Amino acid sequence: MKVIIIGSTHAGTATIKSILKHNNGVEIDVYEKNDNVSFLSCGIALTVQGEVKEINDLFYSSPAILEEAGANIHMNHEVTAVDTINKTVSVTNLVTGVSSVESYDKLVATTGSWPIIPPIAGIEDQRIVLSKNYTHAKALINYANDDRIKRVVIIGGGYIGTELVEAFNVKGREVTLIDNQPTVLNRYFDHEFTENVAELFQSHGVAVATGKMVESFESQDDAVIVKTNDGNFSADLVVMSVGFKPNTGLFAGQLGMTGNGALLVNDYMQTSNPDVFAAGDSVAVHYNPTGENAYIPLATNAVRQGTLIGYNLMSPKVKYMGTQSTSGLKLYDLNMASSGLTAAHAQELGIDADSITMTDNFRPEFMSSTEPVLMSITWERQTHRILGVQLQSKYDIAQSANAASIAIQNRMTLTDLAFVDMLFQPWFDRPFNYLNLLAQAALDKVESE
Repeated sequence: MKVIIIGSTHAGTATIKSILKHNNGVEIDVYEKNDNVSFLSCGIALTVQGEVKEINDLFYSSPAILEEAGANIHMNHEVTAVDTINKTVSVTNLVTGVSSVESYDKLVATTGSWPIIPPIAGIEDQRIVLSKNYTHAKALINYANDDRIKRVVIIGGGYIGTELVEAFNVKGREVTLIDNQPTVLNRYFDHEFTENVAELFQSHGVAVATGKMVESFESQDDAVIVKTNDGNFSADLVVMSVGFKPNTGLFAGQLGMTGNGALLVNDYMQTSNPDVFAAGDSVAVHYNPTGENAYIPLATNAVRQGTLIGYNLMSPKVKYMGTQSTSGLKLYDLNMASSGLTAAHAQELGIDADSITMTDNFRPEFMSSTEPVLMSITWERQTHRILGVQLQSKYDIAQSANAASIAIQNRMTLTDLAFVDMLFQPWFDRPFNYLNLLAQAALDKVESE
């Protein structure tokens, strides 16, 4: 059997390894238009600020490693067309310019995503850059180490944008964060959490300009002027980080897609054509809190989906469990993590939900030290099914978001989480873990209504 894989970042690399591990007699040809594989873009900001010393450490595989494992890796090869009826792909060698048509038995689309580039006048200025791949990372690191770059404007207050705000701020630059939403991290956390982030940025000298829409860029010799509906900002460097879109143009009119172009897949990672599998940023995920498809481009989703393709290549064996979009973020000394829906997002979707936010120390006050944890839980009002949990503290609360993810995955209720068995040891927590206490506070609210 011949399998062609298009793309080799997280989903593609995971697919290659899994197919080779779980299947015999399979010939794999991988076509990658770049000259590298498996780059961890989540480490870009860490490298910019100097936490990661060597950018090449962000690669966890290589063409040579994948070749040695048994795959045929074709770097600098771009797939220009796909024919899912006749099972062929058109490929161009970007080095020699030679084109060919290759046939397959099974095709895997791990074509990823690309940053959204809004049609804003003046955006073609070379001082306006993106943050996505290895090439972007090298450019951003050079800018961060260039003393001529003094004023940096970050447009977009999601995970990538906020991490780059910290990174350039730590490097001593004058940083402004612009977002058209009312708060930073608006899609990921509710107001009490995002307000703390804005205050944290401001305490470090970052200008937070939320609720402002960028209307145009004006190129000057010594600056880029970012013009918004409420004031202008001068910059030596502008970083666009307003989101991503699936890179699925090759399959337009051939495979089922969502409105934004994300490929639809079943529980076994097959598209509407059963001989075409897909994984990663190019697909819509099954979002468990709502039970609907959603576009959530996360490396965790990509790696899991790619791995499942290896199990299911010959026949359906292992179902995709879906996702809670569990994620974490560290800004300065503040840790943040979440899983599932925020209260605001649930309301936006028209879900009959309720929530509660509270603060409690992670371990007893009689210990030599402790830290408060700001936490929130959102639940379905009628069934008390848990829809989302958010956590924020100087204490490392990341693994608690993983526990919350399991609770949402398994459709646990407030009562389940309120009394589920968790360890007690004063070094770590109270007789009731803070997640227990959060769910108990939610039950108290339910009973008082």
